[in-house]
Amino acid sequence: MAFLKKLTLFAAIASLATALPHGIRPTATVTLTPVDTATITATATATAAATASAAVTSTTAATTSTSTSTSSSGNGINIVNNLNQTVYLWSTSDTSSDMQTLSAGGGTYTEQWRTNSDGGGISIKMATTTSESSVLQFEYTKSDNTLWWDLSSINLDSDSEFISSGFAVTTDDSSCSTASCAADDTDCADSYQNPDDVDTRSCSSSAAFTMTIG
Repeated sequence: MAFLKKLTLFAAIASLATALPHGIRPTATVTLTPVDTATITATATATAAATASAAVTSTTAATTSTSTSTSSSGNGINIVNNLNQTVYLWSTSDTSSDMQTLSAGGGTYTEQWRTNSDGGGISIKMATTTSESSVLQFEYTKSDNTLWWDLSSINLDSDSEFISSGFAVTTDDSSCSTASCAADDTDCADSYQNPDDVDTRSCSSSAAFTMTIG
């Protein structure tokens, strides 16, 4: 999972956003550098790449449930499985959620933006088996009106069906950036491949996202 080396930059960015005219905020491609989980403790104002660190080491809950939504209203992310095989999903914060099952050929999972009770971030981990040994992650941290987010392939095997089929994230807010990894792109620039990549983005927390797999 991706993490940020200099959390103090977030404060600098927040100050800059305050000083800018209404409607202008710093670009999502700020020079934030992720670091290893052993070096930092995430805070509520860290970027998604830094604050979702606790999720990587979370223990998987034993209970399994079918594809579902964590909320009936509000903005958040909708994940669509277009693969010809089942996708398994865990939404992790300071603890891991029940395992969700997204059926092949269009199964969905929806989550309203939420916060981590320990002040960290959220990692939605996806796998093609019930093991979390090879996972694609959508990571985010909601801080006031800003959503910091990223995709991470750091813990994803190179022969994963996610890579061979491709995946993408779009949003209903035209001012926000999107991400796309084409089929068979094993070194996708829009997803963290190494901890020192800079792939964290920001968007309004009022935005709704769609992540499509395959």
